[in-house]
Amino acid sequence: MNSSINGKYFMAKSPFRIGIGGGGTDLDTYCNKYTGYILNATISRYAFCKILLTNNQKIIFKSKDLNQEIAINSDIKLKLDGKMDLYKATYNRIVKDFIKKPLSFELETFSEIPQQSGLGGSSTIVVTMIKAFDTCFKLNLSKSKIAKLAFEIEREDVGIVGGAQDQYTASYGGINFMKFSNNKKVEVEKVILDKKIINDLTNSMILFYTNIPRKNNQIEEEKKSIISKKESLEAMHRLKKNALKLKNFLEQGDINSLGLLLDESWKNKKSISSLVSNNKIDYIYSECLKKGALGGKISGAGGGGFMFLVVKPSMKKKIVNLINSKFGVVYDFNFEFNGSTGWIE
Repeated sequence: MNSSINGKYFMAKSPFRIGIGGGGTDLDTYCNKYTGYILNATISRYAFCKILLTNNQKIIFKSKDLNQEIAINSDIKLKLDGKMDLYKATYNRIVKDFIKKPLSFELETFSEIPQQSGLGGSSTIVVTMIKAFDTCFKLNLSKSKIAKLAFEIEREDVGIVGGAQDQYTASYGGINFMKFSNNKKVEVEKVILDKKIINDLTNSMILFYTNIPRKNNQIEEEKKSIISKKESLEAMHRLKKNALKLKNFLEQGDINSLGLLLDESWKNKKSISSLVSNNKIDYIYSECLKKGALGGKISGAGGGGFMFLVVKPSMKKKIVNLINSKFGVVYDFNFEFNGSTGWIE
């Protein structure tokens, strides 16, 4: 029995994202020296967290996605030992920075996409847990504070290699153009589009799971040394410039040019690391181009997970049928303009 305090669940959800342009330029090895540009958008697929406060001096963490559960004695600081460390590290920071005493609760997370997706999975989970604690204890954390705290938990406290776009995107929500520079400075600019452009963009996009698992940490580790290689560094510079061009095409509603530039950016991204793509991904992509796709890319670090395409609306049904019959699973979505939110049930 859980011996709950009041039977209320403190809930939170955060949207996943697709990375449209500039991916990788938010890594500190690049942006500390050159400044990174990222264009991304959150979608109507979410990570959820619920917290039930208890008084039994126990902490229970559950992940439906990972099919993992641990129960441990409540303490002021939990030891990171390789078992659900992101959950423990999030608890540790909430206690250290705000609550200042041990807590007793059950916490469960679950999401609407597969693991290792390339849509910002683990970072979105961390943001959602922070928002659930924020809701539970009325911490009144700003979107910027939640994102910064999530980044520190994942990248510094646990030591997972990666950039900063996922935490800020999940917290803020919407279509964003982000600038990452030295000393962890992050600027988030909302990309404001009229309804017609949003509808045109939605009607021109396909998001699908390739059924290929990702090994993103391996890719991110390799990217840490990329700026020492001239060709790879030049490709990163092109990705950065293209992110700004993609933003301009979006604002102009030029979906055709957006798709063609995505194709160019995908080629640049593949030239950075041999791990970004593989023969199966290349084959899927080329077959979609043959059927009328304008361009696209793997979302996230690469190597598998989700791919999205920009297509001519008249060709969309044909390409969707091809993907569902041969290559993966198409996910319907809309753009989500709210970031992480919390409520009580």
